[in-house]
Amino acid sequence: MAPELLIFEAIPPTFTLLPPVFRSRRVRVGVCSLAVGLLLTAACQPDKDVVVPGDAEGPAPAPTPYALVAPHKLFPAFPNTPNNPLTVEGVELGRHLFYEKQLSGNGTQSCGSCHQQSKAFTDGLAHAIGADGGAPHRRNTMSLANVVWETNLTWDGAGTSLEQQARIPLENPVEMHQPLIESVRKLQGIAKYPPMFRKAFGSSKITEDNVLKALAQFERTLISGNSRYDRYAAGDKTAILPGTDEFQGLTLFNSHAVPGIRGAECFHCHTPVTFTSPAGQFFNNGLDMTFADPGRGGITGAAVDMGAFKAPTLRNVALTAPYMHDGRFQTLMQVLDHYSDHVQLQSPNLHVSLAFSSNNSRTGRMDLTADEKRQLVAFLHTLTDSTFIKDPRFAAPN
Repeated sequence: MAPELLIFEAIPPTFTLLPPVFRSRRVRVGVCSLAVGLLLTAACQPDKDVVVPGDAEGPAPAPTPYALVAPHKLFPAFPNTPNNPLTVEGVELGRHLFYEKQLSGNGTQSCGSCHQQSKAFTDGLAHAIGADGGAPHRRNTMSLANVVWETNLTWDGAGTSLEQQARIPLENPVEMHQPLIESVRKLQGIAKYPPMFRKAFGSSKITEDNVLKALAQFERTLISGNSRYDRYAAGDKTAILPGTDEFQGLTLFNSHAVPGIRGAECFHCHTPVTFTSPAGQFFNNGLDMTFADPGRGGITGAAVDMGAFKAPTLRNVALTAPYMHDGRFQTLMQVLDHYSDHVQLQSPNLHVSLAFSSNNSRTGRMDLTADEKRQLVAFLHTLTDSTFIKDPRFAAPN
């Protein structure tokens, strides 16, 4: 006996503005007719059963949280990044992208070209050379050590987050010189990347935002804090022994130059424990009377910021020559000669620690002795972290 189905038929309304009235009748249908009806019914199920293009991969496993560990208790707390939490998969993807040359316009340069691990993520040049090999960048390459704690990035503070800052060198014509959307297109066609993006961000579809997030995650792991100074600061008083040039240099570094006390005033601009600018501060350090590069003033437009720059970290400073925003000094001794003897005291908006501090009331200058300069250089060498420049977690893949 064929099964009965209840069929509804519409009775045309008397007036077109009225809805149709439905009546039912029972009919017998064959098994084949019933199957067709069931298929049609399944096809009309709610959207939740429909596979939407882009969702065909299904849900991806959640990435694994990455735990940053501070080198010792004197380091500040890690900033919270709720819009880009660190994950093992995101950091590893960021490491691959950091060394990926297809992010440059001609496929010859990666972020790691100008930020080399052996040089504490600088490049050893006075001015960085971009992928096209043309005119050099107007500024020296800054170290990426401990950027996890930075709120103002680059010499002029143009970057306010690692995600936002990463786009600048990628697209800058004198750096990697490629629109990020083009980088995304290239990455989508490289076999290893879609699965890596899926593991890190839940989708094989690569986006600009996720490229920037992955790079930022990797850069936040570049923590340097295992130098001899760090062992000393953490309580090992045998790491820098009293009476040595290193110890005397540390004392000078942290001392005010006031009558009766010799000091170098370094700590004002290079604040331990990160040894870089206090948050939001930029300094005119008396290099020039007029400014070919406006520095922070180029961002704010304020006269008081003209010629002011972020103080770079002194961690691993013995490895990051040449020095200053324009790479004008080749050695640490030349840097100390400047601060001791050659600061332009009449430079507009000279930082107060240089304008009103000196070891010589007659000249108004720091006037460090040859011995004091040698002691300061000796101390600066204790900031070298040999484990940082050899850590395989930060090296190019493979």
